[in-house]
Amino acid sequence: MSFWDKVKKIMSGEEEESPSEKKDTEITAGGSTVYRYEDQSDDKDPKNLFPEVQCVYLDEIEEHLTKYIAEPDMVFHEIISELVHIDVHWIKPSANYPFHILVTSGMSDLAMHVPDEVENKEAYERAELMVVLPADWKIGEEEFQDDNNYWPVYFLKRLARFPHEYKTWLGYGHTIPNGMEAEDIANTGFGCMLLLPPMLSFDEEFLELKTKDGNLINFYAMIPVYKEEMDYKLEEGTDALLDLFDEYGISELVDIDRPNVCRDR
Repeated sequence: MSFWDKVKKIMSGEEEESPSEKKDTEITAGGSTVYRYEDQSDDKDPKNLFPEVQCVYLDEIEEHLTKYIAEPDMVFHEIISELVHIDVHWIKPSANYPFHILVTSGMSDLAMHVPDEVENKEAYERAELMVVLPADWKIGEEEFQDDNNYWPVYFLKRLARFPHEYKTWLGYGHTIPNGMEAEDIANTGFGCMLLLPPMLSFDEEFLELKTKDGNLINFYAMIPVYKEEMDYKLEEGTDALLDLFDEYGISELVDIDRPNVCRDR
C-alpha cells in the first residue's frame, strides 16, 4: 500500500470542505462542500477576543508527542492571543525523524462548530495542526523575522484560529486558500493549505488523542499546495489529487521546489 493509499484509507467516509472568506456554500464536481465566509472583523468586540480558557490540553498534548514521536525540544509561546492561545511545539530532526516537526497546542481548547449533518460530529470538534519541514529549514526567533522561514508557523496559527473566528470547522481533506485569490505564499508558488492525516513515519495511533476529560483531539498535517492542485481537488476529489501525489512521489514533507502536479491539467 502506497503512502497516499494509507491516507485515503483513513479518510474514507470523511466529509470534505474548503473554507474561504465569504459566507456561502456550494458543492463542487469532486463532491466537496465549499463554505465561504464574510470578514467579521467589524463585529469583533475587543473584550471578547481574549481567550476564555488557555492551555487546557497542553500537558496531554506534550505527553502525546513524547510518546509517539519525541519530546519537544522547544515551545514557541504566544505572547498576545486572540480567541485561543496557540503555542507551537518544535521537535528537531533526529535519526528516526530526519526533519523538523512543528505542532500546535491551543486550537483544541475550544470545540469547533461541526455541522449537525456530520455523523458522530463530536469526534471532529477538536483538533491540532502540524507541519513537517526539511532538516535545513531555518527555525528560531531570529530566523522567523524572515517571512520565507516563518510562513509555516504563521499558517499553523492562522488556521488554528480560523474555525473559532468564523464559527466553522476544519478536518481531513479541507483546503484553505491564501485569500480569495489563493495568492502565492512568501517565496513559494503555493497558494493553499490542504489538511490530511499525518502519516510520514508516524504511528496511526498518533492521529488521535483521547483526553482525560473524555474529548477527542485529531491531529491534521498542513500541506501547502498550488492553486491548480486545489482546483483539481475540488473538481475531481481528494483521492484523485492524492493519486497524482503518488505518481510524482510527493509526501507531506514540505518541498518549496516540488512540481505542480496539476499545472497542465
